[in-house]
Amino acid sequence: MTERPRKALHAFLSDEAHEQWHSFAGEFGVSVSAILEVLGKHLVGGAHSPQAMVSEASIEDFVADARRIDATRRRRTRA
Repeated sequence: MTERPRKALHAFLSDEAHEQWHSFAGEFGVSVSAILEVLGKHLVGGAHSPQAMVSEASIEDFVADARRIDATRRRRTRA
């Protein structure tokens, strides 16, 4: 597998929003960065708004995609 370069995404959030992102990620066992990557792919894929995106794909689908991303990153790190 060819490794794709990654870029950092920086955001300044309120304490509450920061905690919400990390709580959600922890609850589903994925990283916040993997969730953001999955959401970004869906936004670029033609969704016109976050509401449309969520109605088209379930949270379980996002979590499954995020888990795959996290697993791939872990495998690359160990190699």
